[in-house]
Amino acid sequence: MEYPELEKWVQSHGFRSGQAMMLWKCLYGNNTWAHTHDELLGLKKEFRQMLSEHATLKALSVKDILTASDGTRKILFNLEDGSVIETVVIPCSRGRTTVCVSSQLGCAMNCQFCYTGRMGLRKHLTTAEIVEQAVFARRLFSSEFGAICNVVFMGMGEPLHNIENVIKAAAIMVDEQGLHFSPRKVTVSTSGLVPQLKRFLRESNCALAVSLNATTDEVRNWIMPINRKYNLSLLLETLREELRLKNKYKVLFEYVMLAGVNDSIDDAKRLIELVRGIPCKINLISFNPHDGSHFRPTPEEKMIEFRNILAEAGVVVFLRLSRGDDQMAACGQLGDPGGVLLPLLRMPERFQAAAL
Repeated sequence: MEYPELEKWVQSHGFRSGQAMMLWKCLYGNNTWAHTHDELLGLKKEFRQMLSEHATLKALSVKDILTASDGTRKILFNLEDGSVIETVVIPCSRGRTTVCVSSQLGCAMNCQFCYTGRMGLRKHLTTAEIVEQAVFARRLFSSEFGAICNVVFMGMGEPLHNIENVIKAAAIMVDEQGLHFSPRKVTVSTSGLVPQLKRFLRESNCALAVSLNATTDEVRNWIMPINRKYNLSLLLETLREELRLKNKYKVLFEYVMLAGVNDSIDDAKRLIELVRGIPCKINLISFNPHDGSHFRPTPEEKMIEFRNILAEAGVVVFLRLSRGDDQMAACGQLGDPGGVLLPLLRMPERFQAAAL
């Protein structure tokens, strides 16, 4: 529940709204991050009794925590039905520790470079299951890593395919009396669902990332099938129009670099033209291999050359090298498809030489 809903719910059980705020702060706001009724300190006995009878405080349970060689943590959570979702905590010595949350179990988008996409969509996560990932991250790791200030909706799933629960979860995360993440530091990523993207930009004040990954429709149709419905021209023109309505707002473009597929000098030049007129920054992301993938990562020196071409044209651009890849915790590596995999799409002939 968002706070206004919680306040009404508390009042409907015969308690004052002041008790609702005390409960909200126990759950989110005073570094307790309560998960049991015993942790609801300062609440009246009768109120705690009512909560024990009518409410559960925890939507997830920790199954395992894996530690990568660079300190990245991957948390495996059990849902109530026994399914497993994955959340990643990426420590940063400069105080920008990030939690990467999942919004779905699996994903329907079938992006060809993404391990989660091979699972297909198993279910949407509830608002509670999304928010809990950030709560658990702070509860488990704040003492070790210090403040966890950033949330990225870049785990399992296409966030805007579950837009109702994602917008609500983001609103809870940025509530000033609760978790109090800055809206600029809560980033929701999308593969390019245009109608939902427009709604998100109009209803949420959180940041938006768009997974671009190609400079032609031919390539994007192959590696990101959603492009067949919402192509590059429609996606980018929508962003141009919508961002005119927002003040001092930049979209983040994510560009996973695939050797021989989208990393040529011509790609860099086309990318400059594609984003012209859109207030943006670009993250060039190193591809993280996984079982069954046909792609190879672009060598670092070529990523630097690609970056330099963009930077010389005045584009704000960053290199994002892998974090947590030795524990399958890096970008595009989350999930466990099991024995049932979505099929890989047919590779255009001219790219077959680039494939593994």
